[in-house]
Amino acid sequence: MKHDPQAQRAFASEVVCRLRAAGHEALWAGGCVRDQLLGRIPKDYDVATSAEPDAIRRLFGHNRSLPIGAAFGVITVLGPKPAGQIEVATFRQDFEYTDGRRPGRINFSSAREDAQRRDFTINGLFYDPLANEVIDYVGGRQDLEDHLIRAIGDPVERFTEDKLRVLRAVRFSATFAFSIEPATWDAVCAMHDAVGVVSAERIAAEMRRLLVEQHREQGLQLLHASRLWEAIVPPPLKHPAENAWAEAVEVCDYLETPTFPTAAAALVAPLADKNAALQLCRQWKLSNAESDRIAWLLDHAHVLDQAAHMPWPALQPIVIHEAIEELLTWGDARAAARLADRAHLEYCREQLARPAEQLDPAPLVDGADLKACGIRPGPMLGQLLATIRTKQLAGELSSRDEALRFVRASAGQVE
Repeated sequence: MKHDPQAQRAFASEVVCRLRAAGHEALWAGGCVRDQLLGRIPKDYDVATSAEPDAIRRLFGHNRSLPIGAAFGVITVLGPKPAGQIEVATFRQDFEYTDGRRPGRINFSSAREDAQRRDFTINGLFYDPLANEVIDYVGGRQDLEDHLIRAIGDPVERFTEDKLRVLRAVRFSATFAFSIEPATWDAVCAMHDAVGVVSAERIAAEMRRLLVEQHREQGLQLLHASRLWEAIVPPPLKHPAENAWAEAVEVCDYLETPTFPTAAAALVAPLADKNAALQLCRQWKLSNAESDRIAWLLDHAHVLDQAAHMPWPALQPIVIHEAIEELLTWGDARAAARLADRAHLEYCREQLARPAEQLDPAPLVDGADLKACGIRPGPMLGQLLATIRTKQLAGELSSRDEALRFVRASAGQVE
């Protein structure tokens, strides 16, 4: 459900007010403060407080709060539907990271100490919505002004605590078009292979975001320069030829608001074959829908180079596919990079402008019709449906009766 930004902000202020009224310190924390200072609309709000988890639940009620992260001092507070939910976290210090992700022990602490445990200075800011005041213990406001990604404290220590932060440094650089501060960058390069212990799901989540950012080209170049790329992809993609990598990055840079599968297909296509792309999908544990979409785009990339010369029955199923706009987005980027002839893209768009009854006519028959003709469920039924559809689009079959006669004749041949 998409939430109303104004409702989210109002609820975040209400949470702070209720905590303050109960005698607790409470501030907005992290990304919402950063985004506000950058003039962006925050996607969500987090509140940091001196109240401990049990006190938070008593204040907001057990029916309106969830103790999912209570072991780390985090309670999810449920707001009105338009506002969604807010994570309310007790100020804390983290100790004894043992799994490269989570602290083995925490102590509840102060706002100043809480800021020191966070990853980057631009994410370590607090904001008092009642006093309209930014509280900065880590120099994050200056780094925002200087367009810098800087780890809080010792970057090696921060990255050792949570290995994903190595990749997040690059992703934030791509998100905001910020540079990475030298000591932080040195740590990224030195610890590039540490990301290998991070779960596939967390790596994929970062790459989903990086590849659709406006400045994805910057992120990809940093992945390559730091050797992070080779740490997060399967062997066939680890060491791309320089000219292939340059082509991949250039095409990705030209993509206009791509989906993640489009950007992934555009990135992988110059580097290796479809099998390598499928290995990547498995390594990152992408959803079946994402993997299928990437595979479809790679299977039909040839259309971008020859659409105007293809027979209509061969082109039509591609043009009416639900992913055609993603394919054309990729084609536009390749054309901008002078790797494709824009005439073929325009030809596809001309076909998309056909009347619906020409572009995507209703099938003449369905599975039930074939079963009624004695075709048993199985591969033969699917093959016949596909053949009839192809003949329909080619103009060889134009009515249901003609299609059924074809089915009966085919069944007779089989028998």
